Amino acid sequence: MLILAIDTALDACAAAVLDTQTGELIAQESLAMKRGHAEALMPLIGRVIATSGAAFTGLGRIAVTTGPGSFTGLRVGLSAARGIALAANIPVVGVTTLAAYAAPVVSQNAEYPVVSAIDARHDHVYLQVVSGNGSALVRPCVAPMSEAVDAWRFGAPHIVGNAANLLAEGWPSQAVPPFKVEPQAAPDIAWVGWLGAAVSPNTAPARPFYLRAPDAKPAKEHLAGATPPASP
Repeated sequence: MLILAIDTALDACAAAVLDTQTGELIAQESLAMKRGHAEALMPLIGRVIATSGAAFTGLGRIAVTTGPGSFTGLRVGLSAARGIALAANIPVVGVTTLAAYAAPVVSQNAEYPVVSAIDARHDHVYLQVVSGNGSALVRPCVAPMSEAVDAWRFGAPHIVGNAANLLAEGWPSQAVPPFKVEPQAAPDIAWVGWLGAAVSPNTAPARPFYLRAPDAKPAKEHLAGATPPASP
């Protein structure tokens, strides 16, 4: 099966075509960016599809990151994935960024717990902890850094994610130190594809995975205390 993987959740705009039969990533491209995903994504997908030699109708599935991450970036990737899936009449599945960060690490070091950490700003992180075999220890949540470092109780972890360094810097001095700290601006797009191959559209929908509400407040809240304009 050919899977088109898409990620715009964090600080990258990435897409790839994975051939699950051969186990090869036959085309991929990733651009580091904090903003501008909307303008960059569709041309990038076009280049990836052209390089792969596949057609949209030849894809078996689309996999897209669902968050947590940038609210704007998530909407860009999800809209593109659902639009392509609808036009090509193929299924689309969602993969969380936390799971995509953890997946390659779980496959490498079965003896160490894996902590996925994404910067949620304001001294908070989006967090997930799994054992070395992938079973859940702490389900996805948003937590203050002071609580997130309690992950030390599961043993020396492999910390991965764009907040890996932040978490490691706050690690308790009395706790066993992390086995490894691996900061990454965004998940490996190949593992978005592999996770997308492993899940079902029925249980992994392509919709935003929010762990908290957006920071931005509705305009009416900002305007509630404003002085109304004078009558003409």
